[in-house]
Amino acid sequence: MGERTQYAPGTFSWTDLTTPDPDAAKGFYGALFGWQAEDLPVPGGGYYSMQRLGGKDVAAIAPQPQPQRDAGAPPAWQSYITVASADAAAERAGELGGTVHAPAFDVMEAGRMGVIQDPQGAFFMVWEPKNHIGAGLVNVPGALCWNELAAADLDSAPDFYVQLFGWSTEPFEGGPMRYLTIKNGQATNGGMREKQPQEPPYWLVYFAVEDAEASLAKVKELGGNALAGPFEMAMGKIALAQDPQGAVFALYAGRLEP
Repeated sequence: MGERTQYAPGTFSWTDLTTPDPDAAKGFYGALFGWQAEDLPVPGGGYYSMQRLGGKDVAAIAPQPQPQRDAGAPPAWQSYITVASADAAAERAGELGGTVHAPAFDVMEAGRMGVIQDPQGAFFMVWEPKNHIGAGLVNVPGALCWNELAAADLDSAPDFYVQLFGWSTEPFEGGPMRYLTIKNGQATNGGMREKQPQEPPYWLVYFAVEDAEASLAKVKELGGNALAGPFEMAMGKIALAQDPQGAVFALYAGRLEP
């Protein structure tokens, strides 16, 4: 039931939130998804708060770095993609026209990562696992279930990722908008759509829920915002939400991959 012990290279495997008020965020998401938090100290002070369901790591919450706050960057959920080598992936991303904001570096004994911005401006992380594979549980209520790129140019957006990760894309028919499904080998691995005029290019993180309407109502009860939906799709219902600090995420209620 969604348990994972490893991820194939090219697979979305982790998400974390950087926010100016981690304690408030822990309270919000704990009440919304039933997460249990454990604050893990990091070198130089501060902490990385692991969020768990049934003892399995599902996400993390961390203080937003001061340079991001000074630059006016909003709090955000970040998408991590497993790779065989963070160094090689970051180097290749630069060759393909991406911007390497942080070359590969060690995250203690957990793994090695790099911070990349694709040619259209969307940020993501590459993750070379060591002691931490990423999420130990996905595709169940309260856990990560989908990652979706809002792209400025959907015609050209896949090229960068196809060359970097070996992905393929195929059109998803029958939806209200043009949509591409991502394949990593034979496995479904997220999607891509054209961004709305008010949106920046970004990777949107989806969390599974039992009931989209009830979860969106809970978001508002807890001080967050309902941004859109729920919308009825072929596979289930989706909704777009914002936590009280401003981070955007999506909810999905429907059929889940094993």
